[in-house]
Amino acid sequence: MTVAISAKEIISQLNTKFPGAIEEAGADSVLVKSDSLLAVAEYLKTAEGFKFEYLNYITAVDYYSYFEVVYQITSLESNRSVVLKARSYTRDNPTVPSVTGLWQGADFQEREIYDLMGITFEGHPNLKRIFLWDGFPGYPLRKDFNQ
Repeated sequence: MTVAISAKEIISQLNTKFPGAIEEAGADSVLVKSDSLLAVAEYLKTAEGFKFEYLNYITAVDYYSYFEVVYQITSLESNRSVVLKARSYTRDNPTVPSVTGLWQGADFQEREIYDLMGITFEGHPNLKRIFLWDGFPGYPLRKDFNQ
């Protein structure tokens, strides 16, 4: 069974390496500014002592005033996991960077989130609808979706 790493264990190192990139830290999650997401994720994937090389999942949440993209990543080496979060504060064109360059398994999941929530993943190699047809009006998992 994978053990969730305490955010306190990694937050000081992240603040030192990426000053100003961390918005907040929960018990087992770290919220990073979306423009720092790629750098922080790459560090967590490759840095000695972390090696979070496995992406468990990506999901998104609509909080009306912002969208939050949630990543659970795991270190198979140390059998620990952490939740990484990034927010987009605009409803018109919510955007966060794509992590497909770090974890290939993000490809399908980012496309699913784009299709159902309308969050654009900047730098994604093939961002297009995956469930709904081109021209579908809106994004059905948004709280303001009316059909």
